[in-house]
Amino acid sequence: MTARACMRKEFGAIFLFMAVAVFILVLHNMDVLEFNPKMNFTIIYPRVSTAPHMQHNFCTFQPLFPEDALEERLLLDSIAWPDTPFLQASFSVEETSDPAHSNFTILPGSGGRQWHVGDQLEVMIKMSDFQGHPRKSGGDFLLTRLHNPKLGAGVVGQVVDHLNGSYSAVFSLLWEGDAQVEVTLVHPREAIPVLNRLNTEQPDRLYFHSVFRSGSVSQTTICNVCLRPTQPLCNFTDIHTGEPWFCYKPKSLSCDARVNHAMGVNKQSFKTNEDKLFRKGINLKVFIPASGPASITVMPRKEGQPEVKSSSVTSRPSGYYYQGVWRALDGTTVRQFNTSTITQCLKSKAVHMYGDSTVRQFYEYLKEALPGLKEFDLHSPKKAGPYMSLDYANQILVVYRFHGPPIRIVPVSTSELRYIANELDGIKGGSNTVVLFGIWAHFGTFPMEIYIRRLQNIRRAVVRLLDRAPGTLVIIRTGNPKILTLSVSLTNSDWHSLQCNKVLRAVFKGVNVKLIDAWEMVLAHQLPHNLHPPPPIIKNMVNVILSYICPRKDR
Repeated sequence: MTARACMRKEFGAIFLFMAVAVFILVLHNMDVLEFNPKMNFTIIYPRVSTAPHMQHNFCTFQPLFPEDALEERLLLDSIAWPDTPFLQASFSVEETSDPAHSNFTILPGSGGRQWHVGDQLEVMIKMSDFQGHPRKSGGDFLLTRLHNPKLGAGVVGQVVDHLNGSYSAVFSLLWEGDAQVEVTLVHPREAIPVLNRLNTEQPDRLYFHSVFRSGSVSQTTICNVCLRPTQPLCNFTDIHTGEPWFCYKPKSLSCDARVNHAMGVNKQSFKTNEDKLFRKGINLKVFIPASGPASITVMPRKEGQPEVKSSSVTSRPSGYYYQGVWRALDGTTVRQFNTSTITQCLKSKAVHMYGDSTVRQFYEYLKEALPGLKEFDLHSPKKAGPYMSLDYANQILVVYRFHGPPIRIVPVSTSELRYIANELDGIKGGSNTVVLFGIWAHFGTFPMEIYIRRLQNIRRAVVRLLDRAPGTLVIIRTGNPKILTLSVSLTNSDWHSLQCNKVLRAVFKGVNVKLIDAWEMVLAHQLPHNLHPPPPIIKNMVNVILSYICPRKDR
């Protein structure tokens, strides 16, 4: 055998060895290939993950970079609710918190029963069960407010759980006159593990579906972030962000025949007595009575007294209402805008809005408030969008687009399913660009990891945008409390919205963004809670947004 033949044989053996090694490596790393564009519509089966916080029955997630995984773990630990193990099958509803048997008491201040503007008011809340027995553990979800309807004044209280059945609520005293305390039990502590369990074991209880069509053949299948591996799946994971989305593969059509997205029905199953933890008027968002006076009279501020006292136990409120107008406490001067001043503020600006229907309210407000803002007919589905309006004379552009799945919405074309992170990457940005987004209400049926990872993707896109165009203004809307029924509690509870808000604030801490604290702006107002806050609250929110865009210039 010649030397050349020996070399060919040796190289052939090496090549064969490398080919086998590559093949083994590919098999070992199939999860990575799911992000390959060529495999975007292949049939896949959910993998099993054993990483901490990643195992949710059939709902599993892609591995994260180490720093993102650490952040996810820290975020989950930071929002862990106190002492809420999964319920035993034999638990008794009679032993859970009953607002009718519970009470709150206004405690004397440093000046006895005298309070001044700038002081803090402390309230002690004691919970009892339906038999009148004091509770011995914490974990109830309480909301508190101090208000004066005649003055149009209101501020949110900060709740401290003492983990023994008693709670403190601390209020900043910010106006003169009467101030009435309001304490609400949203959920007894036993309801929290039910909400957690449903999101863990039944993240597919709210179904979505898509139509697949080719010629005259049309088939509809179920879709979701997580699907049970009962049949082949189409993988629609976004190739840029890695956001997961799957549909069951239609029997006689290919995965790339998908034409739309829509919300299906909501189905969940309870264990014994669990539904009794969500009874409207009994233990679901019910006022707790006072054991004595429920209100105080606030006297004028003492000389040298600060507007808001700092506390080592509670955080200060983000703002308060007075005469129906929101006053921020973060240093922002909230201006009051009319048609003329809104137009002047937005002149030569592009405002990009992304998110759910609670962000769409801002678009609709501006469209109604500015006669010169004309909407283009994009033939978009009503209440879905996307929408675009232009005031040509003043060079004002306002656009709105809903965020990507999961989204509970009327049927929309798959071509309109865009993730916020990808949209942000397509914005040039600059000092005349405003980005406003809110994303929270459609994640109430899923494990928190899904929401965390969505925010991590959006944050990366925000950072990229601010790096290439530092003058861009980015504003984020938080979630807000709403009317709760049994059905709403199980798909979009105030408790889950609060958890999302905590995560949102933590993820964007240190990033140059502004927040619209919709949680406090709804909770502090005298109008009833609503998923879509009524016009007076939206007007206040828009004034905050415009005050960020056009801050008052000190003379």
